[in-house]
Amino acid sequence: MTSTSHHRDLGAQLEALTTEAFRPELADVDRLPTLDIARLMNREDAAVAAAVAGQLSRIAAAVDAVAERMARGGRLVYAGAGTAGRLGVLDASECPPTFNTGPGQVVGLIAGGPGALVTSVEGAEDSAELAAADLDALALTAEDTVVGVSASGRTPYAVGAVTHARARGALTVGLACNAGSPLAAAAEHGVEVVVGPELLAGSTRLKAGTAQKLVLNMISTITMIRLGKTYGNLMVDVRASNEKLRARSRRIVALATGAADADVERALAATDGEVKNAVLVLLADVDGPTAVRLLDEADGHLRTALAAAGRP
Repeated sequence: MTSTSHHRDLGAQLEALTTEAFRPELADVDRLPTLDIARLMNREDAAVAAAVAGQLSRIAAAVDAVAERMARGGRLVYAGAGTAGRLGVLDASECPPTFNTGPGQVVGLIAGGPGALVTSVEGAEDSAELAAADLDALALTAEDTVVGVSASGRTPYAVGAVTHARARGALTVGLACNAGSPLAAAAEHGVEVVVGPELLAGSTRLKAGTAQKLVLNMISTITMIRLGKTYGNLMVDVRASNEKLRARSRRIVALATGAADADVERALAATDGEVKNAVLVLLADVDGPTAVRLLDEADGHLRTALAAAGRP
């Protein structure tokens, strides 16, 4: 195929995508007052949550499958290019402080490597081979999950990541913003959140990016809830790595137990600042080492550990 015919073919593919569609009614948007443009964008964004709602059963099925693998020691790996890749890296980077995940337990891969987070890396998104190499560098196993993320649903890096991962026996999820996408078709679990054409034609960092952020929030957060990383709606596995998080840790222990400040401080001191352990110390009236043992036996699930200690 010649370069000209390749570009013509790619142009035709993009023209057929909902996310790339041109909206003639917005052709004069640059002439509008700033407040009117803001209102337009706000109305556009308001439709995103409803589009996500239409995929909730698929998202839930994917989350249950992810949690099952992670409970056996598997990793959660996001793979995407451009905005989609950056959102995956963002979600992965927020898991250690929020849920105290271990090193490499949740990974974000972006086409072109870390430099692509701030600078576009020419041609990286077009390489399925690069995706395979990035996954091979992680020594991917059948216990892992790879979530390919692509607004168009046709980005070779994301499709290649899912295809390679599935061939290795890993669980695969394809998150796209167009119906009938190659990415969703390549994955065991396809999630297609169709948000429609963007305010700026083809600028998929807008509604499509917002939709992807919402779904990635669900995948990581609900998976961590299923893994026992929370107690009710409290982040009992939070890692207290700065003063704000240390203050949050004290507040979480207080909310979970109703204990006085002095008792909260004592429990945290007895558990080296581990919130979940401190809650168990206070609610089950056990010492620090016993809390560690009970949680180990309960695979980290606080409610299970409390039940084993005779507390509902």
